[in-house]
Amino acid sequence: MTTLTTPTIVALIPARAGSKRVQGKNSRPLAGHPLLAYTIAAAQHSGIFSAIILSTDGPEIANIARHYRAEVPFLRPSEYAGDKSPDIEWLRYALHRLKDEGRSFDAFSILRPTSPFRQAETIQRAWAQFLAAEGVDSLRAVEKCKQHPGKMWVIRGNRMTPLLLNPIGVPWHSTPYQALPKVYIQNASLEIAWSRVVFEQDSIAGEILTPFLTSDTEGFDINDEYDWGYAEELIRRGDATLPALAHSPYQAETSS
Repeated sequence: MTTLTTPTIVALIPARAGSKRVQGKNSRPLAGHPLLAYTIAAAQHSGIFSAIILSTDGPEIANIARHYRAEVPFLRPSEYAGDKSPDIEWLRYALHRLKDEGRSFDAFSILRPTSPFRQAETIQRAWAQFLAAEGVDSLRAVEKCKQHPGKMWVIRGNRMTPLLLNPIGVPWHSTPYQALPKVYIQNASLEIAWSRVVFEQDSIAGEILTPFLTSDTEGFDINDEYDWGYAEELIRRGDATLPALAHSPYQAETSS
């Protein structure tokens, strides 16, 4: 008799020390706790991960992560921590370091701290969908586009042309939104992939992706100060819920 085993998966939480659009966003308090604490909590409550590991170049961010019981077994090298550094660099480094230390995982999930309203149930739902999707390399969270590319333009000098052309019929820029093809945009809430796509294809997603549709505030992403203020307003109005935290708020002067 063959015994089926559930593949192992590691949560990888990227949190650079530098942030230009929202200063110190990963460690900035939201509702009393550093932003990244909520992603750690959601990962913990999901119960699917063999390990929850933070990737950062900042010692203070590492201290915050450890306070909320995430692992930081090593710091990210500075050459992989620039604002233009592609994800594959820190991801490749992290998985190879873990493998060299005898810690291999069948799959990984990238959980970015900028999506604080992502819940444990969101992660569980995505993992179940990923496991059920035969032949895929990865899963990525998407949501329906609010600004449709069919309505976008490219400007050259004092002239503009449509970004996308409709090959037949009425131009998309003159078509009602409801009649346009459905288009989806990725959000930052989560990605899941087999570890082999990094080791064999040097990619974070591979070639065959399955979409994971987020709803409500699951895919909300904090990219600038407006987003931060809106997140605070959503919490104040009760229109969004943060993952529950069992730990006391982080205090730099008392944290080990």
